[in-house]
Amino acid sequence: MHVEEPEPQAMTLAAVMAALSDPVRVRIVRSLAAHGEASCGTFELGISKATRSHHLKVLREAGLTHTRVEGTHRFVSLRRDEVDARYPGLLGAVLAAAEAEAGDRRGRAPRDATPVA
Repeated sequence: MHVEEPEPQAMTLAAVMAALSDPVRVRIVRSLAAHGEASCGTFELGISKATRSHHLKVLREAGLTHTRVEGTHRFVSLRRDEVDARYPGLLGAVLAAAEAEAGDRRGRAPRDATPVA
């Protein structure tokens, strides 16, 4: 089974920026950047499965993530190289800003969507 995702040249800045405008999706991107590929069901986000699936779909359709299907499991990874080639520096800037913002929240340690092992 193949999951639809845009080719790098078909990515649009508007779709990428819209996908990155949601805090939950930024947490997913931060987790993927830090930990690599993860099973879709392992993100601890404090939201329903349907909402998690929606956020993963938005990221995939914007071209930010790749979904690999293996049997009944779906694994998601960040398309860092493709996004960096299309929009140099964008992901790095978003990830740095998100990390700083997460650390600034009342002096708490940064919070992410760490996959459960």
